[in-house]
Amino acid sequence: MKLKHLALITGLLSAATMAQAKPVWQDFSITGLYGENYAVVDDEQTTITLEYAAKVKYADVFFFVDRMRGGDDHKSTYFELSPRLSLSEVSGQKLSYGPIKDVLVSTTWESNNDDFSSFDNFLYGFAIDLNVPYFQYFNLNFYRANNENTDDDYQMTAVYALPFKLSSEEFLVDGFLDWSTAEGDHASELNWTTQYKWNLGKHISPDTRLYLGIEHSVWNNKFGIKGQDEHNVSALVKYHF
Repeated sequence: MKLKHLALITGLLSAATMAQAKPVWQDFSITGLYGENYAVVDDEQTTITLEYAAKVKYADVFFFVDRMRGGDDHKSTYFELSPRLSLSEVSGQKLSYGPIKDVLVSTTWESNNDDFSSFDNFLYGFAIDLNVPYFQYFNLNFYRANNENTDDDYQMTAVYALPFKLSSEEFLVDGFLDWSTAEGDHASELNWTTQYKWNLGKHISPDTRLYLGIEHSVWNNKFGIKGQDEHNVSALVKYHF
């Protein structure tokens, strides 16, 4: 069986496990973003993002969907579904060593639909979850990407979250870094996006998580287009249900 077929089956099994098992934890949020220095399609853009993350015994999953509208009224919808299967839980053997907390089979389905580009890309590989001091989580994912409209490539994705307090105020710095290889028809990309947020919600009630802040995006060779570099700061509001 080809590795990509095995990875696809693993992703489907992980998603099925998530659907049937009671979550250890789960989180749903909605985010509004507005920025004026985007590259390639439109300088100005408003984005509404829905996110869901959950963990069950054998797997975890992260899903988000972006609905974007540019200043020229261009609209697009993009989503990612990323189920991962814990090899420690499946095998019953602890795979932790030093800073390594777990090793996982990692998969992602990327999909976009707009007037300029529609595609479905499938990524498969493995992940390492790390114990990093002060971080809520720090994960590294290594993928082979089967791309629908461009040459296949390789991708590394790091995701992280760093909560901290200043006096009695709660803050959260979280985000991701994607790096993908150059191939015959596209340049190597680096997308480093970080959100810097203050929890206004705790002043409403102890359990309310309503964040205000900014999202900072550095995207070199955006969409694999050589020289199309984005350095953007967007206003952000985010609410967790």
